[in-house]
Amino acid sequence: MLLRTAICAAVLLLCQPQAAQAQEAPRSVLAEQDMAGRIDASIAPYFKADVPGATVIVVKDGKPVLRKAYGLADTAKGVKMTPEMALRLGSITKQFTASAILMLAEEGKLSVDDDITKHLPDYPTRGKKISIEHLLTHTSGIASYTGKPGYMAGMAQDMSVAQMIDSFKNDPLDFEPGSQYRYNNSGYFLLGAIIEKISGQSYANFLEQRIFKPLGMRDTYYEGFGNSKAPVAAGHSRGAQGFGAAKPLSMTQPYAAGSLVSTVDDLARWDAAIGAGRLLKPSSWKQAFTSYRLSDGKATGYGYGWDVDKVQGETSMGHGGGINGFSTYALRFPEQKVYVAVLTNSDSGPANPGVVARKAAGIAIGKPYREFKEVALDGAALDAVAGTYEVEKGVQRVFRRSGDGLVMQRSGRPPVALKAASANEFFVPGALDWFAFQRDAGGKVSAMTLHQDGNALVHPRTGDAPAGRQAVKIANASFDSRVGRYELRPGFVMELTRDGDRYFAQATGQGKLEIFPMSETVFFSNDVDAEISFEPAAGQGFVLKQGGRTIPARRL
Repeated sequence: MLLRTAICAAVLLLCQPQAAQAQEAPRSVLAEQDMAGRIDASIAPYFKADVPGATVIVVKDGKPVLRKAYGLADTAKGVKMTPEMALRLGSITKQFTASAILMLAEEGKLSVDDDITKHLPDYPTRGKKISIEHLLTHTSGIASYTGKPGYMAGMAQDMSVAQMIDSFKNDPLDFEPGSQYRYNNSGYFLLGAIIEKISGQSYANFLEQRIFKPLGMRDTYYEGFGNSKAPVAAGHSRGAQGFGAAKPLSMTQPYAAGSLVSTVDDLARWDAAIGAGRLLKPSSWKQAFTSYRLSDGKATGYGYGWDVDKVQGETSMGHGGGINGFSTYALRFPEQKVYVAVLTNSDSGPANPGVVARKAAGIAIGKPYREFKEVALDGAALDAVAGTYEVEKGVQRVFRRSGDGLVMQRSGRPPVALKAASANEFFVPGALDWFAFQRDAGGKVSAMTLHQDGNALVHPRTGDAPAGRQAVKIANASFDSRVGRYELRPGFVMELTRDGDRYFAQATGQGKLEIFPMSETVFFSNDVDAEISFEPAAGQGFVLKQGGRTIPARRL
């Protein structure tokens, strides 16, 4: 030590750079610790110790900045969540399926422009060309099997690939292939079948041998086919008595659309491999991360297994997943070299993994989301911002005073309760969007700005808020004559039911909504901006009025 000091004293100028470097490393470590602390402080309030939780990883410049677990892995047994636990990914699976397709394309075994009948010759396309690219981008028009009537009742049954395809292949197309974007699990199921047909391997084995093993993803697997030693978190759903076990699901059914299990560590390995250009050529990765354009030239915001979006104004690729017992979200920022994965073991809260991932990412990329604190406003202040604001032709956002708060409702969507941060700023609790109201020289509100993921969208005030709908009392016998099933389009049915003095409507693949009578022939919901009207012209059916559209429904 003395000798080193003497030498440094003699050649001070040469030793100073070393001293500077030695000082820089601790500053870098402190910066990472500070970022980890800020991320943790921002997302920890979304989780509680005695309910289902999450595993979270935030990677920046190839190094984990935050790797942490929250809440419980199993509420029945009181087991705490730990970062190394494995959870279902849900639809994050789709990016692995898409990558497998691109691997086969690079080998010349298929083209994304191929008609699917080239590889699945028995699939009925009704004279339309449905390409592999249509399947990858949710633009095929094929009906999604998870939205079919009665799907939930049979989801625990084991099915072969052929049986599952038979369950939806004869359904009419929802639209002309390539003309619309509609998220679709059937398309990715078919991609799995194509992978098996071309490779001669099962979907599970192909991913294991071609992706997971080469990348060292030891704890990622098709559920039911893995040899991982990672502990697995239990899935939960929220019920009347709190959180309990999720409903059973045979993993033969999500298949290539959502069957994978993984850990946040393995997902970080996956992203590192993408960043290093492994598995695929740069041109193929670029293709996967490019928004598909419909036949009219409109961008869909979806590539091959990834959403292509902006988060706080920065380009990102990501995807969420929702499957029995689990909700997930993962985001990558190639320019900032940031990756975030949030895996939760509940399909019904308490945390929204997409919100958690975005909040963590905002801090990691240096563009944190605003944090709000609620303030109390009097009725006059709330009335001042209430009104109708134009989003685009035929679409409005209506703000109404509701008790001591404010409620916003966009055309065709459910109402959202807002909290006040000031007389001119309101935020959505548990979300990231917020609204700022602008006033003219006289102090009267003239416009509203929606702040959403780094974008500021200005909407002019066009008038007062319309009067709210009022429910009236009708005889249950009157409603009973309406009880039944009504078809809005092939494969999409709405069922009206009564439970005591309460009336309900439930559409295919959706939850049950309570509806209220405005008269014996017109009903509305407080959860969506829609009306059901039994008009004489509808015969035995009704007319659904929603989002500026009028949709007739015939009684079945």
